[in-house]
Amino acid sequence: MSHETKGEIAGLPENARRPLEPGETYVPVVPDEHVLEVTPRSVSLGLILCAVFAMSAAYVALKLGQGIEAAIPIAILGIGFSQVASRRSTILENVFVQSIGANSSHVVSGAVFTIPALYMLAADPASGVTQPSVWQVIVVSFLGGCLGVLFLIPLRHHFMVEMHGKFPWPEGTATTEIILSGERAGGQAKILAISAGLGALYDGLVLILRVMSEQINFRVVWIGKFAESHFLKLSLLNNAAIVGVGYIIGVRYAAIISAGSFMASWLLVPMVYAIGRHVPEVLAPGTVPIADMTIDEVFKFYVRIIGVGGIAGAGLLGILQSMPSMIRSIGANLKGMKSQDTRERKAVPRVDRSLPGSVTGIGVVIFALCAILFFTFGLGISQAFGFALAGTLLVIVIAFLFAPVSARAIAIVGTNPVSGMTMLTLIITGLVMKKMGLTGGNGMFVTMMVGGVVCTALAASGALASDLKVGHWIGATPAKQLAMKFVGTLVAAVFCGLAMWVLAQQPGGFGSDAIPAPQASAMKEILVGIFGTTAQPLQWYLFGLGVVFAIVLRIAGVPALAFALGMYLPMQINTPVLLGGVLAWLVKRQKSGESEDAPAIRHQRGILIASGLIAGGALMGVFNAVFNVIFGPENMEKLHILSDHQFEGPVGEGIAIAALAGLCYLLVSWAKRARE
Repeated sequence: MSHETKGEIAGLPENARRPLEPGETYVPVVPDEHVLEVTPRSVSLGLILCAVFAMSAAYVALKLGQGIEAAIPIAILGIGFSQVASRRSTILENVFVQSIGANSSHVVSGAVFTIPALYMLAADPASGVTQPSVWQVIVVSFLGGCLGVLFLIPLRHHFMVEMHGKFPWPEGTATTEIILSGERAGGQAKILAISAGLGALYDGLVLILRVMSEQINFRVVWIGKFAESHFLKLSLLNNAAIVGVGYIIGVRYAAIISAGSFMASWLLVPMVYAIGRHVPEVLAPGTVPIADMTIDEVFKFYVRIIGVGGIAGAGLLGILQSMPSMIRSIGANLKGMKSQDTRERKAVPRVDRSLPGSVTGIGVVIFALCAILFFTFGLGISQAFGFALAGTLLVIVIAFLFAPVSARAIAIVGTNPVSGMTMLTLIITGLVMKKMGLTGGNGMFVTMMVGGVVCTALAASGALASDLKVGHWIGATPAKQLAMKFVGTLVAAVFCGLAMWVLAQQPGGFGSDAIPAPQASAMKEILVGIFGTTAQPLQWYLFGLGVVFAIVLRIAGVPALAFALGMYLPMQINTPVLLGGVLAWLVKRQKSGESEDAPAIRHQRGILIASGLIAGGALMGVFNAVFNVIFGPENMEKLHILSDHQFEGPVGEGIAIAALAGLCYLLVSWAKRARE
């Protein structure tokens, strides 16, 4: 099936986004043989931005279950740095800044959707799972990222050359437009930097200095008290980063997420309480009778499990729906691998000079040796060689089959079905390990480590394909892009692992209202279902209800994963997402008498501002966690401007409502200053 695209990108050759005629060749923007690409500037700046966005992306993904795409903000910041440097960067240096820095997104996607499940299980001594160490998380992320790169090396020629003009490449298109519009992007970098500072300042005042309430319950305006008296909850998290995420997501998707939250908090929680308060016994997994529970406890012990089932059901339904396309993709990509470019390296132009296919073979052998050693000696399990060998083989086979599928999905729709494929990996691996005799906590630990490597590999393949397309259009050397991916993956793995470990030390840990980690929670329940029960056994009737609900949503045409995320996440996290979506709708509204392009221009400026709020606010969330670990919560409390009574009371809430209203007004008015 052809996916031919229409429309051109200013600055690209006319034939960049259409299939080539017989005998026609594509000449990129920069075809010259000698041009600056990999320089100390491009590498160092790319790695710095990679580290920064790895921490930011980890915070947002663990908080919302939504990854953030770092490619466009990094491209803008790279060009902005060039504007103020003593020497203007070449366009290919900017390509490499973006390509190296973008490693942050895919490593984070692989790690935070899987590894936090082990932290959740380790919190229950009956599970037999030990908490993963920082170095284990880093190794899993690095191995997975490298494997994803290795399996795409022999497919580069197929995707970039043989399939030229047949895929739309949504993410690659947006990034290329930014890089080619250098002067405009320089001004955008200033907007991005200022908004990042604003996001850091706002969330720093909330999280560290606490000059206002972090959670708004609307008690100060009476409506909150009225809701709670009827066992309902109305709350909103005072967080600039999450408002920014909602703006980028848009009002429709944000409304679907919030609808799931409203149904959970305003229908299911009161219903469970209304029925359960007449039952005098304790109903597992609760620890007290339902009649004695608060709103948050009913949500945590009963309703949230339905959301977990919905997330798992949506992921597996996505795999089933895309299975025919995946099978076709695997066949097409295997064929493309056989027909990869085998010309002599010296005869190949710079813009088509890739790493030799032997790198994949040698690299996979090295990967296998490292993985076997890691699974044998790095997990603390005795007599683990057989399980390590089986786990390594499963990783290689599954990644080999699904990594090209991830790349193809990114090329066509711009989204990667990585969560569903990871769930399938966990099921296959878990059943194999259990059949081999590995059970309990050790079985769950090994299975999740395998899932973490696979998940990161799949995310890496999809992201790499998009980066290679940007380089192919503009004229970067593929071999250098691929080589620098390994370096960027290492830096992203280190900072993602550090951020994850720090956040795991916060009160409540992963799975709490502070750090919900929704995707990983679904992965955890799959493991528990395969390997047995814990002290609080999985309530299959609630989990199954969530799966059924996902099926109903799919039939109704509602995005099941978004709705299920809303059911799992606490209301206070979803309401600022909806607020951000509403702000995006206000900015994009068409005014009478203005041109058709004006709303889109305003919206793009708003996306820049929102991206800055996300980056700055998320970093402040990570720094707050670091400060708590280093100085201790007791010493951090000394920085609080307001006392605990004021912070939780009407003073802190009133300040928070006014400040959040001001932030929203600033975002909208600043975005509307955009001129055609």
